[in-house]
Amino acid sequence: MTDNVSTGQGADDVIVEMKDVHAGYLPGVNILNGANLVARRGELIGIIGPNGAGKSTLLKAIFGMVQVRDGDITVKGESIVGLKADKLVRRGVAFVPQTNNVFPSLTIEENLQMGLYQNPKIYAERLEFVSDIFAELGKRLKQRAGSLSGGERQMVAMSRALMMDPSVLLLDEPSAGLSPVRQDDAFIRVSDINKAGVTTIMVEQNARRCLQICDRGYVLDQGRDAYEGSGRDLLNDPKVIGLYLGTLGTDAA
Repeated sequence: MTDNVSTGQGADDVIVEMKDVHAGYLPGVNILNGANLVARRGELIGIIGPNGAGKSTLLKAIFGMVQVRDGDITVKGESIVGLKADKLVRRGVAFVPQTNNVFPSLTIEENLQMGLYQNPKIYAERLEFVSDIFAELGKRLKQRAGSLSGGERQMVAMSRALMMDPSVLLLDEPSAGLSPVRQDDAFIRVSDINKAGVTTIMVEQNARRCLQICDRGYVLDQGRDAYEGSGRDLLNDPKVIGLYLGTLGTDAA
């Protein structure tokens, strides 16, 4: 495992940092067992690993959905452990869950407005931003989200998360359940979001594709970061290939 602070960027560039985090859902049972992560300003971080490794739990720990029992999680140098979702959103943290991530009875426009309930005055400005990335949604604002395909719902969910102008976007398996064509589209949109300046942390089932587009990746195993490095380095690491990529290339992680 490489050093978490081995790049040339300074501490002021760190947006999210996890230090030796232990967390779980049930009393006395940890899913994360000393997980570490650093996401710097503008980075796209990919998280891969086998089933049950704690990948989604890691995102939920950042977003306050899992009890952190030990260690610390900071955003821009300030601890966020114990904060509820509304306060995390104000701190610039946005989360897109894998499932149930839109309001199906509401229109696309109403879904986007729900993302701005804390600051509705910036709706026009943020709509322009998300429409630059998801142009087709801007043309279908009156359509109900429940009538959309899985890939289109994923676009709505990501757009809604971006409405509050977050510093960091947490994505839980954005390609899950999508057709191969829609999966490619999802990865393109994630890259576009990141290129627009949003630090992105993505858990992904398609390990190879994830490592191809991310700046750095973490391989989780048994609740801790087993390997960390650039996406390219991990793709070519014999140990990662032998232990993880052989079964994680296109299968569920």
